Amino acid sequence: MKVIYFLAGLSLSVLLSACAVVNTAGDIAQGRQAMLEGNYQLALDYFWAGDQTDPHYMYGAELREGVLSFLGRAQYLTGNYAQARQTLQKDLSIHRSDNVARLYLGLTLYRLGDQKAALMNIQRGMSGIYNWLDYLNNNFRFEFGQFWDEEGTIRAGIKSDLNMISSGKIDWPRLIADGESLGIGIEQEEDDFRVQSLKS
Repeated sequence: MKVIYFLAGLSLSVLLSACAVVNTAGDIAQGRQAMLEGNYQLALDYFWAGDQTDPHYMYGAELREGVLSFLGRAQYLTGNYAQARQTLQKDLSIHRSDNVARLYLGLTLYRLGDQKAALMNIQRGMSGIYNWLDYLNNNFRFEFGQFWDEEGTIRAGIKSDLNMISSGKIDWPRLIADGESLGIGIEQEEDDFRVQSLKS
């Protein structure tokens, strides 16, 4: 009898875990869509719900992003910079290679007045995104890599910003605008990739 109760409890636990993953995946997908449409408050609500359900959920196959990364970006985009800093730092303590989160942490730190830390994180985030796109295009150009930054426009923009940073002559308004554009652009690229890969 104890075995039956144990198995029933185990089955229920597995079922509830599966439901949580499905709910979180839906929240992240809807949040991403809202973010791409410029509805940042709605995106924040979805990402917050996803974090409450499963804070360790990872989205994507090629571009792997945690729910905290999305939540922190939405906090930034809604002007909640102090919260964004905490959330993005927490995400980066778990997912050190999340270059999009690193970029947004830099943007956040700039908004909070810490230009030195902002510049370091923006540069690391942009370099990481550039290297990742380059890796995909060079190593998987005849497979899925062909659909990422096909024209090289994202990498060209990053290269221009990295050259500006290297020169020491920082045009902060341009750098912040380019960083924000890159952050949304890389998410749009993820959607474009999914559409292209379904066609082929």
